[in-house]
Amino acid sequence: MAGLLKRIFESGKKDLKYLEKKADQIEALADETASLSDEQLRGKTDEFKARFANGETLDDLLVEAFAVAREGAKRALGLYPFRVQLMGGIVLHEGNIAEMKTGEGKTLTATLPVYLNALSGEGVHVVTVNEYLAHRDAEEMGVLYDFLGLRVGLNLNSMSSEEKREAYLADITYNTNNELGFDYLRDNMVVYKEEMVQRPLSFAIIDEVDSILIDEARTPLIISGEAEKSTLLYVRANSFVTTLTAETDFTVDIKTKTVQLTEEGMTKGEKYFGVDNLFDLDNTVILHHIAQALKANYTMDLDVDYVVQEDEVLIVDQFTGRIMKGRRFSEGLHQALEAKEGVTIQNESKTMATITFQNYFRMYKKLAGMTGTAKTEEEEFRDIYNMRVIEIPTNKDIIRDDKPDLIYTTMDAKFSAVVDDIAERHANGQPVLVGTVAIETSELISQKLKRKGVKHDVLNAKQHEREADIIAKAGEKGAVTIATNMAGRGTDIKLGEGTVEAGGLAVIGTERHESRRIDNQLRGRSGRQGDPGVTQFYLSMEDELMRRFGSDNMKSMMERFGMSDEAIQSKMVSRAVESAQRRVEGNNFDSRKQVLQYDDVLRQQREVIYKQRYEVINADNGLREIIEQMIERTINRIVSAHASSHEPEEEWNLQAIVDYVDANLLPEGVVTTDNLKQKDSEEIQNFIFEKIKEAYNEKETLLSREEFNEFEKVVLLRVVDTKWVDHIDAMDHLREGIHLRAYGQIDPLREYQSEGFAMFDTMIDSIDEDVARYIMKAEIQQNLEREQVAKGDAVDPSEGKPKAKRQPIRKDKHIGRNDPCPCGSGKKYKNCHGKLD
Repeated sequence: MAGLLKRIFESGKKDLKYLEKKADQIEALADETASLSDEQLRGKTDEFKARFANGETLDDLLVEAFAVAREGAKRALGLYPFRVQLMGGIVLHEGNIAEMKTGEGKTLTATLPVYLNALSGEGVHVVTVNEYLAHRDAEEMGVLYDFLGLRVGLNLNSMSSEEKREAYLADITYNTNNELGFDYLRDNMVVYKEEMVQRPLSFAIIDEVDSILIDEARTPLIISGEAEKSTLLYVRANSFVTTLTAETDFTVDIKTKTVQLTEEGMTKGEKYFGVDNLFDLDNTVILHHIAQALKANYTMDLDVDYVVQEDEVLIVDQFTGRIMKGRRFSEGLHQALEAKEGVTIQNESKTMATITFQNYFRMYKKLAGMTGTAKTEEEEFRDIYNMRVIEIPTNKDIIRDDKPDLIYTTMDAKFSAVVDDIAERHANGQPVLVGTVAIETSELISQKLKRKGVKHDVLNAKQHEREADIIAKAGEKGAVTIATNMAGRGTDIKLGEGTVEAGGLAVIGTERHESRRIDNQLRGRSGRQGDPGVTQFYLSMEDELMRRFGSDNMKSMMERFGMSDEAIQSKMVSRAVESAQRRVEGNNFDSRKQVLQYDDVLRQQREVIYKQRYEVINADNGLREIIEQMIERTINRIVSAHASSHEPEEEWNLQAIVDYVDANLLPEGVVTTDNLKQKDSEEIQNFIFEKIKEAYNEKETLLSREEFNEFEKVVLLRVVDTKWVDHIDAMDHLREGIHLRAYGQIDPLREYQSEGFAMFDTMIDSIDEDVARYIMKAEIQQNLEREQVAKGDAVDPSEGKPKAKRQPIRKDKHIGRNDPCPCGSGKKYKNCHGKLD
């Protein structure tokens, strides 16, 4: 342990030595930079950009760029960054966390690396905890960037897509963490590349980094929407399939558990639902419901694949025979089974897209952060974000008096002492900031102070402009402010006139928070920039943290000595409290790590899908190559299932292959069992694939290259988005019920990983099949509109309400399968040129 502490201490010394050396180099340029005119100083920005474009790195430019930004701050803002701020800026540029005490000017420190990194033209994101701070910093620091010839953008929730796109195109963009995450998710739900707002993620500096990456890490961002109100359609589809006759209207493939409609079955379906062509893109929902109803009725068996208990369909594990509570079949199959069994069809809200802050911010090429309190969470920052925490010395020595904890037997005695202490300090004109863990505590102290006639402000709501104003005035003479421990982060408490003589700001903590970091944050509100100040924590043996970690013995001892209303100052108790805090911090870290491990499963899948969507949206020269690969994989799977090269030919089922091809890929008769006889498995695959390529060539002639490209995009996006939304929802259900596996001595995380990846593979196969089916069977339509399948609303995790509205979709007319063919032959379209479909 001693060796580890020595290594950490020496590492810190080495860091400071390096930072001091760099700061010396920047300061050496101060006179030279000061001699430049405003125009020459502004011209340095273009010079640096040109040098970067010609191969110099940002590291090469650091010393000069910091000197220019420092001089710019003096002229534009009237502020000249201290030496320690230069050191903090270097830490941020290198993708680490600068721990700088409250009042050391973190906002100004950030301008140095922001300016340097903006020279790359890739965009810098400055992230704050709320919109008030984002707006304030963009406005105040924007004066400096504007002076140096850089453009600043502000990204707010209320903005339109166009305004957001403009904000992201700026050299520097101020944002909140929530808005960044939601914009990323929404960008991966759009259907036209012009609708995307974000650029590739390059560099972000997070203010109050521990609040965003630690405290909010357990709350994922979710875009959710009502599941389709299609309960009636499940019932109708179930009623329809029960009227069909096996072999005549549909064929069942027991081996692959699939059911195919025959030509007769399709005609009956079109008549039953009153549509011209089931394979038309506008009828994908109907076809999907029919397919799931067929599967539910003819491949799934009650008390084998599932059971019905208390108006609920429950899945049976095919390997263990156990009921899998919390799991639901995906893609509407579960609802189809509910319709089949006549139980209530569940219609929950659906998760359309989701991401954790941990995984969002890890996508940046470089990430940095600043806060007054990060050292206690250094292990987490290093393990999860690969960021080191480097303590920056204060500009002036801290002279604040941090008094030892006062410990009382009961809460009543503690709060009486707190109120007496506040009243006394208030009478002496000393400003007091009272930190509470809970809202109820702040209200209790407020009532007690009212009875004593002490004027005060209470802050226990969410952060907003009024809160920042009150916190900023909390240093004025005689001011008493009661706030939750986290209130007012990012806002400086400056001492008013006459308060230095009164002892500076007094911070009173009414109990210890479960995290030492929050206690340190509260302490740090006092004693900024060498100001006087005092901090005092009041504890009782009835506090939650004390109760949780065994204070009974101590309490009875104090009562035995008749100390019920008196305080003790005990190093032993203080050490016990700190030990308890360490344990809670460790538990919370494990909890956040687990959230990340579960989200990592979805992250890998999300990256695959989003990458595929991006390629589709940006494709200019057609998608035939991608689609042919999907069709080929589909054919290979079907042929392998029924004519595997590992099985004797007499066991092959060529008719099942022909049935599948007829129902999903080509008109009846194009491929027959006679065509497939005398061929090996690979030859069968090649034969069918060649026939499909011929039909594909014919299809391409029906539209212009541009129109056909759009048709391909519509099919791909609609299928991928529908399947992905269903998959996320299924993963949600899997996650909710997976912890129950632990009762069977099974690792829930490992089960989630293996089942999640199996479900993803199934989804990819399903995407291949549906794309193949719609490309080959759907009728070609002109002027197709891409449709946004995932029309969900972003739900702010802190507010739990929708944040974005979607636009209505327009649809176009087309030729029905039973309409007269437009070529004038007098035949029905499906029996003439429609055969190509």
